[in-house]
Amino acid sequence: MAEPVLLLEGVFKSYGNGVVTEVLKGVDLRVERGEFAALIGPSGSGKSTLLNILGLLDRPTRGRLTIAGEDTAHLDDAGLTRLRGRTIGFVFQFHHLLPGLSAVENVMMPMIAATGRTSKEMVPRARRLLERVGLGEKAGARPNALSGGQQQRVAIARALALDPPLVLADEPTGNLDTKTADQIFEVMREFNRELGVAFLIVTHDPRLATRCDRTIDLVDGRIVSDRRRAGP
Repeated sequence: MAEPVLLLEGVFKSYGNGVVTEVLKGVDLRVERGEFAALIGPSGSGKSTLLNILGLLDRPTRGRLTIAGEDTAHLDDAGLTRLRGRTIGFVFQFHHLLPGLSAVENVMMPMIAATGRTSKEMVPRARRLLERVGLGEKAGARPNALSGGQQQRVAIARALALDPPLVLADEPTGNLDTKTADQIFEVMREFNRELGVAFLIVTHDPRLATRCDRTIDLVDGRIVSDRRRAGP
């Protein structure tokens, strides 16, 4: 069997010293390369905590997390940062674009962060990504000149700047109207199908979740169902 892009084995997460709150309670999860999955669950189910662990922004209390074949337990903070940079793209509900930079400069930021410098190859790569999300003509525009949907397209392009095998999307359509949300979904789906990038999408939108190939339901810190969509 091919190596998964993401593997959690018996992951627990607790907070507190005196009074301990256990948020994740033995989560097992395997995401293959090229999958397109939704993570759903009620508020307080542990989705945000799980996403922080998957994104290497927090560590499990116990259990094992492997990203692209690398066991994260032995990595220090610098090692986690390097692994995150080369393997994971992030898309957030509120874009988090830098307002003083143009669209193309925002897309370049992960490349600059990874190398510590700019290079002549970065601009054309960033422009190609913007063209793929339908914003080639907006490369020089700053975020305040873009609609919410256009800003989210820039954020998707930025998430793919370093060609990661996995994108974690946290409520990527939660701040958008239905039509724009559908367009953003199709942009992510296109990258998934054409480039084989795995997407794990945290969403409260049942319309979006049912259109994913797989739906993972987290309740009270446990995965209670993991189902795949039948048919094409």
